[in-house]
Amino acid sequence: METKKAKGNIVAIIAMFFLFGMISFVTNLASPMGDILKSQFNIPNWQGTLGVFANFIAYAVMGIPSGALLQKLGYKKTALLAIAVGFVGVAIQTASGYVGSFAVYLLGAFVAGFSMCMLNTVVNPMLNNLGGGGKKGNQLIQLGGSCNSLAGTAVIIMTGILIPSIAKAQISDVFPLMYAALGIFAFAFVVILLSSIPEINQEASVKQEKSKVGPMSFRHFVLGAIGIFVYVGVEVGIPNVLQKWLQNDTLNVLQVAEGAEAIAASVAATYWFLMLIGRLVGAAVGAKVSAKSMLSTVSFTGILLVLGAIFASTDTFVSMPVFKNSADGLFGLVNVPVNAMLLVLVGLCTSVMWGGIFNLAVEGLGKYTERASGIFMAMVCGGGILPLLQNAVVDMQGGVGYQASYWVVVAGLGYLLFYALVGSKPKSIEK
Repeated sequence: METKKAKGNIVAIIAMFFLFGMISFVTNLASPMGDILKSQFNIPNWQGTLGVFANFIAYAVMGIPSGALLQKLGYKKTALLAIAVGFVGVAIQTASGYVGSFAVYLLGAFVAGFSMCMLNTVVNPMLNNLGGGGKKGNQLIQLGGSCNSLAGTAVIIMTGILIPSIAKAQISDVFPLMYAALGIFAFAFVVILLSSIPEINQEASVKQEKSKVGPMSFRHFVLGAIGIFVYVGVEVGIPNVLQKWLQNDTLNVLQVAEGAEAIAASVAATYWFLMLIGRLVGAAVGAKVSAKSMLSTVSFTGILLVLGAIFASTDTFVSMPVFKNSADGLFGLVNVPVNAMLLVLVGLCTSVMWGGIFNLAVEGLGKYTERASGIFMAMVCGGGILPLLQNAVVDMQGGVGYQASYWVVVAGLGYLLFYALVGSKPKSIEK
């Protein structure tokens, strides 16, 4: 009986890894889709980013209710509901390619965002539970995070390869990726439906007494929640604008005759790959370095890298290994502006920020930690708002102000540095 249960857990763990990857796959697809929407519907940069905005603003709506659903329905039913919603969201996005409607695509992105929020709420605790908690549970979460980073890297690369020309891009160009997403959602639904998932101990989940005191009564948590909003916006905005800049056919900063789309996508994907490397390193040194030291160090380093990208000459090139669409092969070294390399390196910094902010913000919250997690999930909406602002800066500069837009990122990293050094000191608002 125990052997049968163990095998069932292994299948469920594999399904959770797929879902961890799907969160990043669907979320990261929204970024290059903005360039496709801009081309197909002839809209400015900021409107092209509305897909990302719709995807992330869903977190603001669904963040706290997702936690309530998990507590009421349990892991399995909440996961199944999240997968079903995700399938519908991607199906609507796919349908927008057939009907040629920008509004339909935005609706699909919004629905998909509900699913991503619900999956985020479910997957982490479910993997921890399947691992039996402790070190094994944490190990499974780290492995799931690796799947998340790999999927996010892969979808950016594949999108660049599938798009023959950004000036003529259509939603239909990425249908293969959308069909793959639908297939994985369907597979995960069946696997989880047939699997035995360990559930929450409902008897232990007693209702908390009503109280005026809550997570919002702690100043360091409030500032940390703002930090999560800023962090996700910074994390998403850096590669989003970078890819747009490198494949802009008017500026032609890559100085290539063809294949700029694939190169730009591969460079942006390298940012996500370095986030994977950073997470693995962060996990290795996390027990030896305090969250405050780690967050302050990476925030300061990130500021220096982004300032370098803003002020460096775009005529200075460095070589990077990338996937490309060209006659001389699919993979190889290409020259990119040093600005791009500096921005890609910021991925090493952003990789460990979420954990650092979370640890500092929930310190001393005790029984309010669960409610704090729901608020954190709602604040993920910053991933849609700050990139929208950054792209608006690009448009204010005549559609070419890509480097100037990174002042938004500098400001965000400046706030995170402030939080690490000053704002994270535990302090209750109410006495």
